[in-house]
Amino acid sequence: MPERAIRITEPVSGLSVVAPLLGGKAPDNASFFWDYVSTPRVVPGIHAMWTGPEISCPIPSRHLESAAFAKALPAENATLTPQPGDIVLSYVPPRMWGGNPNAIFDIGLFYGQGARLLFPIGWLAGSVVAQIRPEEREHFAAACGIIRRNGACDVTFTRTEV
Repeated sequence: MPERAIRITEPVSGLSVVAPLLGGKAPDNASFFWDYVSTPRVVPGIHAMWTGPEISCPIPSRHLESAAFAKALPAENATLTPQPGDIVLSYVPPRMWGGNPNAIFDIGLFYGQGARLLFPIGWLAGSVVAQIRPEEREHFAAACGIIRRNGACDVTFTRTEV
């Protein structure tokens, strides 16, 4: 039986990888991600400043307006120290970070050792919702390194199966 997965692409860096969802370990978070990418989504990405080797892709609030699935997410398959290849969904409740009235949903693409989920507001556990296939992790890290050097980019997330 095919397994639900997310294809992650960014044309300038050549990023093109597949991350199977971890629905058994993070069911609510995996469902959120799968529902979010019911149509392909282009999300702005930038190399993270606080968390180490991560391309941070905060979901624009306009993508979530009137979306039934855009609700508080529990910590599932939680981590404070993501590993290379982890795709981490972080949820920050409304008004927690700088008084922002909207909840923040961030897709973190972790590509190297030494990552940590330490933000200006403190430690925040994220949910490992998917993982890049092992055979694609070297390419993933190289492409993320290009994104780091180039600056902001647009990352596309689409549904696929493996």
